[in-house]
Amino acid sequence: MASQPTEIPKTFYDFTVKDAKGNDADLSVYKGKVLLVINVASKCGLTNSNYTELNELYQKYKDQGLEILAFPCNQFGSQEPGSNEEIEDFVCTRFKSEFPIFDKIEVNGDNTAPVYKFLKAGKWGFFGDDIQWNFTKFLVDKDGKVSDRYYPTTPPLSIEYDIKKLLGVS
Repeated sequence: MASQPTEIPKTFYDFTVKDAKGNDADLSVYKGKVLLVINVASKCGLTNSNYTELNELYQKYKDQGLEILAFPCNQFGSQEPGSNEEIEDFVCTRFKSEFPIFDKIEVNGDNTAPVYKFLKAGKWGFFGDDIQWNFTKFLVDKDGKVSDRYYPTTPPLSIEYDIKKLLGVS
């Protein structure tokens, strides 16, 4: 579970979360980068297409300042039932993903991770602030502010223009 900063967070970089191995991960290490933050699941109908396209975006733009941060979540149809180790193994073995996978969290309800409360406060969906399903995507600018929110069915490659704009890439 992510920890709440002592003062009210002003940017995404003000949070410390747990990585997949249970260690504290200070998100300030991503300062100055454009972030694509996603709640992921291994057994979802959207899994294959999302991971394939996320990997393509990551390979294309990681050296230009894009970082993809994946937060496993089992709140939607119990489609992420594994342990952190199993999830990381699945993503790294099956999809050869190189971007960071964090601790399994909750994105809705009383136990919503603080970092997701921040993301949802930045951009509202059609259904209030709740995350609707696996693979909801948030784009965070270089200043740590939420720039855009995309629905689960939005293919990652379809937001390439928005990523390039924030990266300052033509």
